Parts: sequence; structure tokens; C-alpha cells
Amino acid sequence: MEFLKDLWSFLRTRRKMWLLPVILLLLVFGALIVATSGSAIAPFIYTLF
Repeated sequence: MEFLKDLWSFLRTRRKMWLLPVILLLLVFGALIVATSGSAIAPFIYTLF
């Protein structure tokens, strides 16, 4: 949790709020790939990219 606090304080103090959507999008894509890596849905998800 300290990493998230440090990241938030960095984004707030440096006025880099535009990075927040980029970070969230990368986390969503990473979670999607990890969640579907061993399932039968994986080939259909990979065709979207």
C-alpha cells in the first residue's frame, strides 16, 4: 500500500495526472491477460489485440 501512496503523491505533486489513465489501462490489460491465460476464452481475447 505504501507504493500506491507514493505513486499518488508523485502524481499529485508533479501535476502528472494524465499518467493515471495510462497506468489504469495497463493494469486492466495485464489483469485480463493473466485471468484468461489458462482458460478456453484466451484465443478469443487475443484476437481483439
